Amino acid sequence: MEKEKLCSIIESVIFVSREPISLGQLCDLVPDASRAEVKAALEDLTKACEHPDRGVRLKEVAGGYQFQTVPDNSPWIGRLLNQRPVRLSRPALETLSIIAYRQPITRPEIEEIRGVDSGGVVHTLLEHEFIKMEGRKDVPGRPIIYGTTKRFLEFFRLKGLTDLPTLKELEEMQEMTIESEESRGDTEVPEEGLEPEAEREPGEPEEPSEDPGE
Repeated sequence: MEKEKLCSIIESVIFVSREPISLGQLCDLVPDASRAEVKAALEDLTKACEHPDRGVRLKEVAGGYQFQTVPDNSPWIGRLLNQRPVRLSRPALETLSIIAYRQPITRPEIEEIRGVDSGGVVHTLLEHEFIKMEGRKDVPGRPIIYGTTKRFLEFFRLKGLTDLPTLKELEEMQEMTIESEESRGDTEVPEEGLEPEAEREPGEPEEPSEDPGE
């Protein structure tokens, strides 16, 4: 397959994909091209998008490739969408950072590290799909265990969990990427999120018929 045609196909596929698309997926979609050829095409597209006059960049995030708008153009994108992006409070970012580094982790373990009740921020992080419930820990009380999601990697533009930033870096990255989340709607997170219901983990039914994740 000609290099120009391969680049054209890959650009179209990534453009229409709602989630980052991996190198392996691209190879499966274009069986006439070798893995090396697909990777070379991705490198060419990445370089082409780095031109200062381009409005999008091709980035490797969450284990795949995705087009992202140039941050400098966010005011005009905001006018089109007329919506506000996700903005996590410092307590929410702190909790997210703890979960990212210590996962799988329970809410009591999070609260032991933070020294304060974290039900509100955990609930909020679940709502915005930055974390997920991964079952229950096999200890007395069987507390729910939490881990980060692909959405977390996408929002902070991380290739994978090996690229985890510090809390300060998370705050800086949030400011850098916040414009790209305008399509998520008006979801600014309050200082401590929503208060959890009494004696219940966020998202847990009152009388579960079976344990999540089992």
